[in-house]
Amino acid sequence: MSRDSSATKARLLDAAFSEFAAYGIAGARVDRIAEAAGANKRLIYVYFGNKEQLFDEVLTRAMTAGAESVTFDVEDLPGYAGAIFDHLVARPDLMRLRLWKLLERPSATGLEQDAFRNKAALVAEAQQRGDLDPAMAPDDLLTLVLAAAQAWFWAAEGVDPKELSESWSEERLALHRAAVVEAARRMTEPNRA
Repeated sequence: MSRDSSATKARLLDAAFSEFAAYGIAGARVDRIAEAAGANKRLIYVYFGNKEQLFDEVLTRAMTAGAESVTFDVEDLPGYAGAIFDHLVARPDLMRLRLWKLLERPSATGLEQDAFRNKAALVAEAQQRGDLDPAMAPDDLLTLVLAAAQAWFWAAEGVDPKELSESWSEERLALHRAAVVEAARRMTEPNRA
């Protein structure tokens, strides 16, 4: 009977996502990943090389899924911020994974840099057309919109991101989302006075 390597890889990546989000790169254990995936740990090395390369693959996969699920729309940056908020509510471990990456590997990957540069270029074009407030540099404006979208997941004192969708009422989540969207709107709306 032949093994389904793509299914095994997917299980390993899912298990690694959970492990890295919980423990970071240094704290993650290959044994736990293999056990959670129901796979031989040797396959991690066969498919991914080493733990660091596995982390890179998990992060790339998560970023790709995020980009596919939350489409960047320079014409509606407040809506984009709200969509990021929704995505993080649905995947609270994603922010933990990102924070571990920032702590343990602070330099940006080529994928991250390219995605940010492309978005900032679109922001600059929208500012030149008068569609977005030109008072800030495009990369500053984009960074602040992204920060607003993510704020509840890393800056809220005493809030466990894992509990957001479980412990907060629908009304409370809606209020937080509305605040994110309004903050992004205020930052980006051109002053037409």
